[in-house]
Amino acid sequence: MSLTLYNTMQGRKELFEPLEPGRVTMYVCGPTVYNLAHIGNARPVVVFDTLFRLLQTHFDEVIYARNITDIEDKIIAAAKEGGRSIDSVTEEFTTKYREDMAQLNALAPTLEPHATDNIDAMIDLISALIEKRHAYESDGHVLFSVESMENYGKLSGRSLEDMQAGARVEVADYKRYPGDFVLWKPSDDADPGWRSPWGRGRPGWHLECSAMIRAHLGETIDIHGGGRDLIFPHHENEIAQSQCAYGGDYVRYWMHNAFLDMDGEKMSKSLGNVRTVRELLGHYRGEVLRFALLSAHYRSPLNFSGDLLDQAQATLDSLYSTLRAVQDTEMDREVPLADEPFYKALNDDLNTPVAIAKIHALAKQLHKAAETEKPGLKARLLAAGHLLGILEHDPTEWLQGATTSEAISAADIEVLIEERQQAKLAKDYTRADDIREELLMRGIVLEDSREGTRWKRKTD
Repeated sequence: MSLTLYNTMQGRKELFEPLEPGRVTMYVCGPTVYNLAHIGNARPVVVFDTLFRLLQTHFDEVIYARNITDIEDKIIAAAKEGGRSIDSVTEEFTTKYREDMAQLNALAPTLEPHATDNIDAMIDLISALIEKRHAYESDGHVLFSVESMENYGKLSGRSLEDMQAGARVEVADYKRYPGDFVLWKPSDDADPGWRSPWGRGRPGWHLECSAMIRAHLGETIDIHGGGRDLIFPHHENEIAQSQCAYGGDYVRYWMHNAFLDMDGEKMSKSLGNVRTVRELLGHYRGEVLRFALLSAHYRSPLNFSGDLLDQAQATLDSLYSTLRAVQDTEMDREVPLADEPFYKALNDDLNTPVAIAKIHALAKQLHKAAETEKPGLKARLLAAGHLLGILEHDPTEWLQGATTSEAISAADIEVLIEERQQAKLAKDYTRADDIREELLMRGIVLEDSREGTRWKRKTD
């Protein structure tokens, strides 16, 4: 089955074919590690993790790189404000980022290059740009000359005239042209810096990804991803640096996910509505956050809210309930993905909403299926879940798992269930009903069956 992806550069969906048959290279812009990741930062992680999973069903080798930006002005400011070393800040938030993304069932990338480990590659890139007259030194800085590139702005569809007309910031006096951007900046003794032909300094943010892509993946890669906010200026400047220094296509397919709003408003510090992944994980399991992020198509805006999360929780609870009913059913070993409607949806530019609808249909079939049909349907449902990064928990553990520290423990629930059973045997039905009601008030739903009493935590 063929895979089609929307290419931002071309403005349309295109058949995906890697440069090298059987081998895919993909790079996604990672975090600047000075603070906790917020839920908007998590959307590209979940989107491109899902694409990573899908690509692995098509190709023998998929190399997925996601960088760590561990040198940047925000990091320096955070270290100074906290009276800490830069290394301690970056190490703390790199670790927390990995932990939080793992909670979202995101697979580890194949490569995780750090900016500070690739300074030599950045210096080489700057040197090539200066030699080819696309960059210049000025007042201790090295800047890229946007006027030196004939089609600068092609990814975002902006002309130099439009950019200059829309500029509202004061232009630094060391720039020849307002749109020129920094490749290398000077560092004083108090700031981190590296020796270079232009003096002690540090790289500009845009430069880092271009250099790391070439160093770890080659001059041309298949897919470059990130949020829409990175199209301009970050990705536009990556193209300028890499193509002017080394030629070639640089990136063959550009992919960008849309923005995420919080309760209908743009998420921003000024509105006080920025929610970190770690904060949300205190109220919802990571798989719930992931499912919510996948509920809209990646190129569509997503309104992230408590209602969306509660709906995601309820949906996952329903799917896990279906799986718990067949927990002892042996599965078919292989699932021919090419015939699956959910797989067709994902191959159509990662259409996760349609794929989720197909998963619902599968669960409904499984719920009503004859015994002979259950092994195949269960395998198909779990295969669909794996591609979306959901349904990866034991069904009973999921349905009985606490999401907050205040929740009643599984051990206490079992004690009350046993007490209820003894009350029923003693024909004390009033006490048995009181225990059921007490558990229900504490968010626990009891399900009596021939095999005994099962329980699950109620979705609010």
